Amino acid sequence: MRILVLHGPNLNLFGRREPHIYGTTTLAEIDQRLTALAGELGGVELEIFQSNHEGALIDKFHQNIDTAAGALLNPAGLTQHGVPLHDAIKAMPFPVLEIHMSNIAARESWRAHSIISPAVKATVQGLGWRSYTAGLRALVETLRG
Repeated sequence: MRILVLHGPNLNLFGRREPHIYGTTTLAEIDQRLTALAGELGGVELEIFQSNHEGALIDKFHQNIDTAAGALLNPAGLTQHGVPLHDAIKAMPFPVLEIHMSNIAARESWRAHSIISPAVKATVQGLGWRSYTAGLRALVETLRG
């Protein structure tokens, strides 16, 4: 079972960027935790990718349209304005979960609306780095039925 894990703009700065909101866990540590969890779940292969560019994230979806079973996506700053990303998600034949480390509804009012949410199967947010692991567990369980 191949799962895409896509990290959006500025997430490469986890651990340094606003630690009072996102904590001190780095993106590399999140990826390590996801890889370890994939091993525990058995039969799960991850393709992990981070980009500060919307088009690169869309390209990853397109490249994996026939090979991925599902995806985790933290759209970051594209959450509120990523129309092309929304459209790419809608074109995918597999479930996509939207992941956020913080609870976007509890932050600035402009962050509360996600243009991505209507295109995904579910959203996991507000659990810090655990949003990713909770999302991976839920996605794998969903795919296994």
